[in-house]
Amino acid sequence: MGSDQPPQPRRALTVLIPFYNEAGNIQPLIDEVHAALNGVDYEIVCVNDCSSDTTAAELVVAKAASPNRVKVLTHVKRRGKSAALFTGLRSSVGDWVQLLDGDGQNDPADARRIWDLVAAKDENPALGIVCGRRTSRNDSGFKWLQSRVANGIRRFCLRDDATDTGCGFKLIRRRAFQDLPFFAAMHRFLPALVKRAGWDVREEPVADRQRMHGVSKYGFLGRFGAGLVDLLGMMWLVRRGGYGVAAEWNDPRASR
Repeated sequence: MGSDQPPQPRRALTVLIPFYNEAGNIQPLIDEVHAALNGVDYEIVCVNDCSSDTTAAELVVAKAASPNRVKVLTHVKRRGKSAALFTGLRSSVGDWVQLLDGDGQNDPADARRIWDLVAAKDENPALGIVCGRRTSRNDSGFKWLQSRVANGIRRFCLRDDATDTGCGFKLIRRRAFQDLPFFAAMHRFLPALVKRAGWDVREEPVADRQRMHGVSKYGFLGRFGAGLVDLLGMMWLVRRGGYGVAAEWNDPRASR
């Protein structure tokens, strides 16, 4: 994947956070990330998806407070969460990329726990993604039911080894992330896409916290209609086969 920026020193971890109208959530979340990852070689990449509130101004303050840790990228047009993730990836220099939602519902303490448990040890070089599985939900009962049904249908159709793909908490090996095709809403299918590319998928329990500020950006009807179309496209894609791996490559997928 190309980059318009000169090469930068590698880091162990990039924390990638997309923001859209998350005023009030930004500095508290970034402060939590700093505290949780003390002692880890990390950076924070924030992508502002053309917010219309004070998100941009708050990101300026956050970057000024930690200029050596925090990068801020701003879309000139709103493109959605998947596009924001790929924009951030282009500027990420971490060997692993930790995805957190900008609403603060993902707990940075889980990021440190899973970093220490999985990535720091790196016992499975073919592991491509660690997916969060929420142990509790702070959504309404209807949203919980909706999520359970959608996850069950998706898991049956895609066999992606994930039970809670709607959880925004994901730790991805950057090399695996770079193997993925881009399309709108592909963030909903990261486990299936990573598995299709030949990498292993793992789940770990994580917390789901209450949103402190702002409102959810996802409505039921819009998400259901788009999700159904995307699922049909994903079913077609995964049935077209995965990637080839050459024997001469230093690639952990070569033995598969």
